[in-house]
Amino acid sequence: MGKPNPSQSRLTAFELVYQVNREGAYANIRLPELLAKTKISKADKAFTTELSYGTLRMQGRHDYIVKKYLDRPLNEIDTKIHDLLRIGIHQITQMRVADHAAVSETVEVARVVAGESKASYVNAVLRKISAAANDLSELEDLPILSKLAIQYSHPEWIISAFYDQLKDWQEVEALLVANNLPATPDIVAWPGKSTIEELCELGAIQIPGFANGVNLIGIPSEFSPIIERRAGVQDRGSQIVVENFLSTATQSQSWLDMCAGPGGKAAYIFHTLTVKDPTATFLASEQIPHRAELVKRVVNNQQVICVDATDSKNFSTTFDRILVDAPCTGLGALRRRPEARWRRSLQDLKELVVLQRDLLNSAHDLLNPGGIIAYVTCSPHIAETKGQVIDFLSAHKDMVLVPLQNFSAASKKGLNSDGTMQLWTHQDQSDAMFMALFQKVG
Repeated sequence: MGKPNPSQSRLTAFELVYQVNREGAYANIRLPELLAKTKISKADKAFTTELSYGTLRMQGRHDYIVKKYLDRPLNEIDTKIHDLLRIGIHQITQMRVADHAAVSETVEVARVVAGESKASYVNAVLRKISAAANDLSELEDLPILSKLAIQYSHPEWIISAFYDQLKDWQEVEALLVANNLPATPDIVAWPGKSTIEELCELGAIQIPGFANGVNLIGIPSEFSPIIERRAGVQDRGSQIVVENFLSTATQSQSWLDMCAGPGGKAAYIFHTLTVKDPTATFLASEQIPHRAELVKRVVNNQQVICVDATDSKNFSTTFDRILVDAPCTGLGALRRRPEARWRRSLQDLKELVVLQRDLLNSAHDLLNPGGIIAYVTCSPHIAETKGQVIDFLSAHKDMVLVPLQNFSAASKKGLNSDGTMQLWTHQDQSDAMFMALFQKVG
């Protein structure tokens, strides 16, 4: 047997999957670092991205398949073998890769990273899988929640949360499909720094109906307006949130972005206010130091503070407009964060709901009479959205819910009957953002 000769693109994909699953890496941060170390072509980089991100998304389904062909429980096999099998199955069942190539190329990677004997085991299992139909027709006999969880590779508790809001299994299924499709990045042109016209001249495509939003078929870190910090990567759902919040503006107000890291919404608000109302003041707060540094890159340094925003005493003034873009489960961004569905748990949800409540209470204390709080999450979970609205209004009798319909410049997308907003990935081609506006009347 000759020297192992794995393709660099597959070797890099394995490194990413292993580091994300076993070492807690974040795919969107680690992948550009791994790709930067390689000399592979643009096409091979695209293949690596599709294989690694796809494997991470679909590994629940892949694990269901692999269990049928193992001679021992899944948790007893070597972790490298486990991730290699996932990568092999992804090529066999989800990609346009010939079965023999999917098997042989994965085995070559296994020879390098796990050794010859483990590579032989990977070879034997993948050969069996590649010879099978893998149509999962047996899932039809399962309850719908179990069936969808395996078929679309989502934890059952997340699917239940989607159903609680959508109340329709066909809608849920459409959302799960959308969560498994890779998303090309949306970019926002920061007013006063760049324009839609310039971004489109450089190859981006305007998103219909968006004032400053374009879509990029390419790598954002190689796009000159991003490199020059004149535009930002920002999902169109987040752009809608900012534009809705800005639609409440009147002259000379004081604005606070309470949980500003990594700075996307802060930058869009700050640059818009700089152009439209130079008399307005803006402050961004972020508790985690390295995230505060990221905010400083896109907002003037003196307008960024690093404090715990749950304690209103950490602020020296009060505000007319406060954005509480609260830390959340991120269930609305599963298509862009391939590992997020496996990292979050119901325990995380319980802790985050308390943090969200504490941030809202602090924002209430910091809000001037007549002022408005925008409460935002990148999650459609009932406990992080409607539940928080009910709790906040019952705890603060001087606050009222202001319908987004009251502001003519606000987007009509995702409007609920109570005037809150819930976007959905399968309906709006965006992250599933939630937004509610509260006004202090007392």
